[in-house]
Formats: sequence, C-alpha cells, structure tokens
Amino acid sequence: MPNYANRYISTLTRETYALILAGGRGSRLHELTNWRAKPAVYFGGKHRIIDFPLSNCINSGIRRVGIATQYKSHSLIRHVNRAWGHFKKELGESVEILPASQRYGDEWYCGTADAVFQNMDIIRHELPKYVMILSGDHVYRMDYGGLLAKHVETGADMTVCCIEVACEEAAKTFGVMTVDESNRVRRFDEKPVDPTSIPGKPGVCLASMGNYVFNTEFLFEQLKKDAEREGSGRDFGHDIIPSIIEEHNVYAYPFCDPSHEGQPYWRDVGTLDSFWEANMELVSPEPQLDLYDPHWPIWTYQEQLPPAKFIFDDDDRRGMAVDSTVSGGCIISGSKVKRSLLFSNVHVHSYCEIEGAVVLPGAKIGRNCKIKNAIIDRSCHIPEGMTIGYDTDLDKANGFRVSNKGIVLVTRDMLAELAEKQKK
Repeated sequence: MPNYANRYISTLTRETYALILAGGRGSRLHELTNWRAKPAVYFGGKHRIIDFPLSNCINSGIRRVGIATQYKSHSLIRHVNRAWGHFKKELGESVEILPASQRYGDEWYCGTADAVFQNMDIIRHELPKYVMILSGDHVYRMDYGGLLAKHVETGADMTVCCIEVACEEAAKTFGVMTVDESNRVRRFDEKPVDPTSIPGKPGVCLASMGNYVFNTEFLFEQLKKDAEREGSGRDFGHDIIPSIIEEHNVYAYPFCDPSHEGQPYWRDVGTLDSFWEANMELVSPEPQLDLYDPHWPIWTYQEQLPPAKFIFDDDDRRGMAVDSTVSGGCIISGSKVKRSLLFSNVHVHSYCEIEGAVVLPGAKIGRNCKIKNAIIDRSCHIPEGMTIGYDTDLDKANGFRVSNKGIVLVTRDMLAELAEKQKK
C-alpha cells in the first residue's frame, strides 16, 4: 500500500489553480464517443475518466479547479455538477465548468493552448502563483504535490510531467522529450514517427503525459505571444514548448509511484482495445490500479441503488459471477458472468454466458445470449439469443464495430439499425 504520510499538501498546492482540458472527442474510440466527450466515458464500474484527474487534484490539496469543455459536453457537465458541485467558493474551493464561449474572439477553442488563453481572465481572478494544466482523458493516480515541489526546487518556468513509454507505442501518439542529466528539456518532438530513445534504454522514450506546471505570469506571457504568432496551431506540444525550450527553464518531471517498482500505472484509454484492456485489468485479483485504496479514493457521483443481486441456483440456471466486478443495481438472473465488468443497473437475463465483457450502465441482456470480448454501451438492449464476439463476420454483418484485436463494440444506434434491417 502506498505511503501517503508525506503528502505535499502545503502552500504550494493552495497557491495553485488547476485547469483540466476536457474538450476532446476521442475519435479513436469511434461510436463510444458519438454522444459524449472522451473524459465523460465510463471507466472502472462506477467512474468516468474525468474523475481521475479531479480526484488527484482534491487528494493532492488542489481545490481550485476549472474544467475546459467543448465537444458534446452535456454528459460531462451533468456528471461534474452531480459529483463535484458541492465545493464552497466561500472556503476557497471550487470545481467550475469553463465551456468554450468565444471570450477573446469569434473562434471556439482552437488547441490546448488556446483553451487556456481564452480563460486567462478567469484564472487571473483566482490570483494563483502557479497554474497546472492537466489532460482530462487519462487514467492514473498521482500526488501533484511532488510535481509542484520539483517545479519550485528547479526554478523552472515550466515543468512537463512525463512517463517512460515504448517508442513503438509513442510513435505518432505522444509528445517525446530529450533531456539532459538534470532533466532539463533540450528537445521536444510532438507525435514523432520515430521517437528518440532514452540514452541507455533503447526502445524506450520519455513521453509527455499532457500535464504541465507554469509560473502564472510566464504562462500568460507565452499565451499572448502565441496568440499573436501567425500560423500557430495554438497547441502546447506543437507550438508553446518548442518555442520556449531554448531561452527558458523547461524541466521534465518523471512520474513515479513510490508504492510500486517499475512503471507506475498510467493508461491512455484512447482506443477501443486499450479501453477494454484497462477495464479488464481491474477484475484481476491484484490490479495495479487499486480502486479500493481508502487513502487515495477516486470520487464520483453514485446513484442510490440496491445491492447487486444473483438469483436462481438450479443446475442449468445458476446466477453467478466469477473474477468479475459487479456494481450496484445489477441483477444476474440464472446466468454465468466470467472475467467481466458490469456497471450500475445492468440486468442479465437467464441462460446467458458472458465472458470478457465491459457492460456500461443500464444495459439489458436478453435470455440465451452469448457475449465474449465485447464492450456493450450504455442502455443497450441485447435481443434474446444474440451471439456477440464469437464470429467476426457475423458481428460485422450485424453492424457492430470490431477492433484490431477483435474486441466488439455494440451501441444502441447499431442495434436500432440492425432491428430496422431485420424488418425488411
């Protein structure tokens, strides 16, 4: 269990304003983000992805937080209001939604840096000494106090939080840094085709996590310069960082977890395969991401639901779940669930076999279904007798999406189209 006795909750965290960038679509998740932004995607049985950076802020002692939203933000805003709307501004704490509102012109947010630039007046009103920019679409646990402490210790103008990633995984996906022996950033390549390896670690590079700390006035100066720079993409990775590393103190902060040897837990669940795999990791007996740790809780909104229910104990009709996570409000009625993760209010009717499935809230699975290695979206009603995940050609013929690794995504729209097709 991690040792949280030496948390960095101090004047540093109290003097920090955190801005979470949560406006991304997450196009590689395909139909899973047709009606919600990536930070609003469900994860881990009860949570949304946005809950992880928000919980990290609160647990680290950073209690002034803004959330910049843009793409199909209704689901995200509703969740944040329900789960995080109880903070009191009078006590110096707040979690506020900052939707794109054309505050400095006629454009919506044009990039990560522009999302911050358009909210400078709101940030300035908070009078922070430091501004922390956080990605809203990664799953991890981190005490940001250590990052702030290192930022101050090095005298940095900007600090980039980073993690070691296989070059193959980072290619065309992450910003990659080259640093000297003191971790000062000497080069930054945004989503390179051929990332530069860490000296002595061939095949491994230092990738940006999309989390930054700035001295406030320095940040404002750079954002104003970037806004006036012709041809800028208004992005931290593409524009801001490359423009300042030569003349200013930009340092890398390698993310490490003192409770685990080796690589700390951090997941970019940006594809259907990575989303399914990260959820499946949680049903293992000892997952690296421990959602049961009371010392670093992941807060969220939870409906008042009855406990999960397993019914019938006949030889051919036994309600059971093995190596699985089953949330409140679920009913497993005479079916077998194996190595799966069921969100709230899922109802599995009798004689089903469910294995390797991530089933989002409110889904209903009819009798005699067989489902394997699949993601079932919110409120899907799977018809009786349907087979999913056993025959790729059948899944594609039914209009379902099959990932590169064979994971099947089923949504309500897909089921509606299939029903219409079968009527003809």
